Amino acid sequence: MNTAKPLKKRKVNAVRAIKRDYQLYLLVLPAIIYFLIFHYAPMYGLQIAFKDYHVLDGFTNSPWIGFKHFERFFNNYQFWRLLKNTLGISLFQLVAGFPIPIILALLLNQVKQKRFKKLVQTVTYIPHFISVVVLVGMLNIFLSPSSGIINTFLGLFDIKPIYFLGKPEYFKSIFVLSGVWQNAGWGSIIYLAALSGINPELYEAAKVDGASKFQIIKNIDLPGILPTIMILLIMNLGRIMNIGFQKAYLLQNSLNAPSSEIIQTYMYKIGILQMEFEYSTAISLFNTVINVILLVTANKLSKKFSDSSLW
Repeated sequence: MNTAKPLKKRKVNAVRAIKRDYQLYLLVLPAIIYFLIFHYAPMYGLQIAFKDYHVLDGFTNSPWIGFKHFERFFNNYQFWRLLKNTLGISLFQLVAGFPIPIILALLLNQVKQKRFKKLVQTVTYIPHFISVVVLVGMLNIFLSPSSGIINTFLGLFDIKPIYFLGKPEYFKSIFVLSGVWQNAGWGSIIYLAALSGINPELYEAAKVDGASKFQIIKNIDLPGILPTIMILLIMNLGRIMNIGFQKAYLLQNSLNAPSSEIIQTYMYKIGILQMEFEYSTAISLFNTVINVILLVTANKLSKKFSDSSLW
């Protein structure tokens, strides 16, 4: 079978499509250039994860040492603690944080008073625009053992002040719940957009049949946004090892380190502070491989058990 002609035909059609819609391609060109420069070009440096890297020798002239840096990380006494903390916080974040925007969007969709709906949306959206540094500052003020609101309230019941940020057992809850408060409203936007695309005739038919609001949510709203839920769930599973360095590092101290030390903070200390670039690159590559495996697995499972998938 001659595949040259179909291939040539596809190329001609692609050229025609580019000429026809060149304005759209020009519009997306800056984004493509950005990703090429800042996301794909740096991949060239991943080779130092397998080398005894020296700055003067550069990427190409540094000697190859294979998987030595990976073995060093796996044999590190902190390895299991780092993995446990990273996965523990991430899974807690997924279980606690992922359903909240969905529930919020479903509830807001049932609100008929537009002013009240806009007020709730504004109040829940605003925390998203608070920077991580400011958020951590707020947590330090609210949870302060001497003058914090929480300890002041506990003092009314003769409970001794608690240094929440200094106790490892409280770190995960503080980290995750503050993130839920900050991002729940913003995360509900995409679900509200999906709900707005549901055929209004379905709601009219449900009202004629005497369906309650709970039945409408269960039989119309949830099935209508299920593809969106699955896509976002897959994307969240694909970055389960990436918790967020900045917030974890700012909340971290010597007292809560047993719970707050995660792979990202460890990479920063090793790679930037101690300048072991090849070792931190190996750790980052390991982290990325785990994310890719989870992403592909989640996508295959979603494709197998539902009609929604990324590809």
